[in-house]
Amino acid sequence: MADPDLIRAKLTALIEPEAKARGFDLVRVKLFGGSGDLTLQVMAERPDTRQLTIDDCADLSRRISERMDELEAAGRDLIDEEYRLEVSSPGIDRPLTRLQDFADWAGHDARVVLAQPVEGRKQITGPIKSVDGDRITIEVRKQGDMTIGFADVGDAKLVFTDRLLAATRPLSMEGADEEELLEDDSEEDVSGEDSALESAKDKGLN
Repeated sequence: MADPDLIRAKLTALIEPEAKARGFDLVRVKLFGGSGDLTLQVMAERPDTRQLTIDDCADLSRRISERMDELEAAGRDLIDEEYRLEVSSPGIDRPLTRLQDFADWAGHDARVVLAQPVEGRKQITGPIKSVDGDRITIEVRKQGDMTIGFADVGDAKLVFTDRLLAATRPLSMEGADEEELLEDDSEEDVSGEDSALESAKDKGLN
């Protein structure tokens, strides 16, 4: 497979306009898993509710499939092997993929895996204290405040707590988990909230 970052960028460029056309914000596009177990995960949300309905997921899933089929018919596949398409809303313990996400969820606990170690740390956990420009301050447990740049963030998500649950009602509990971000992608729970799953795409049968 070609460069994963390049593929993800192309997938995002394809998917984001379809999400926007339906009034959704695109939260994350992620391609993970190995050959024979490849999943294209798309997370999106309505700005006012921060979730999608089952019908929303199904609608976006169908349109993404149509666009991918159009590219395949033109000989311009973005994914050249079998894959499963999963469309969902982020769920309660949502990924933090945009700088605005950190500002929106200030005061709540986040777990951040750093792209490169900062002050000898690869992962930090604690309440999001503030966002100033592109700088994020987190109150790291047993250490105190630590400020990092948004560019330093490799992966991040909210940590499920009672306070977060109270703040996100009436979001569904489905998909909420407390997994470590450092777990292998193949074991990651990516069900999100309401989700619509497309069966694996068999390139040989299309």
